[in-house]
Amino acid sequence: MFNVLRPAFLIALLAVPLAGCESVAHAPLDVAATQDSAARPARASATGETPSLDRAKSLFAAGNFGLAADAYKNAVESGPSNAEAWIGLAAAYDELGRFDLADRAYGAAIRITGPTAQVLNNRGYSHLLRGDYKGARRDLSAARAKDPNNPRIVQNLRLLRR
Repeated sequence: MFNVLRPAFLIALLAVPLAGCESVAHAPLDVAATQDSAARPARASATGETPSLDRAKSLFAAGNFGLAADAYKNAVESGPSNAEAWIGLAAAYDELGRFDLADRAYGAAIRITGPTAQVLNNRGYSHLLRGDYKGARRDLSAARAKDPNNPRIVQNLRLLRR
């Protein structure tokens, strides 16, 4: 049941803007984005993001979670205070079943932004994926308290009840 909902759900979560961050726009993968980002200098794109973050989002949207994790890792290495990159990295690790690494990435995001509704919701969904229903309930309830009308949080709480 969760496998059907995970990719679209997590992509949608990345589209929620963080305080002080622009919304994530998932652009189609282009040829330039497939080049090795380590060989290119890190420069800001038209949206103010680094090429590795743009590439990571495109790869994630295309379902290439291993490559997306690598690109998000490059993004956090070049901008360690970029919460959006940390959240994306955590979501990619969730998709790969690397929950130990996802927990570290969620922790880094929380150190940057605090426990926002988005981070708590994503982390709660991560707990749901691994069968940790107590952890999922804790984080999703905290996310709902911060943003009671968020449909993604409400949907995740419904999934938890099932």
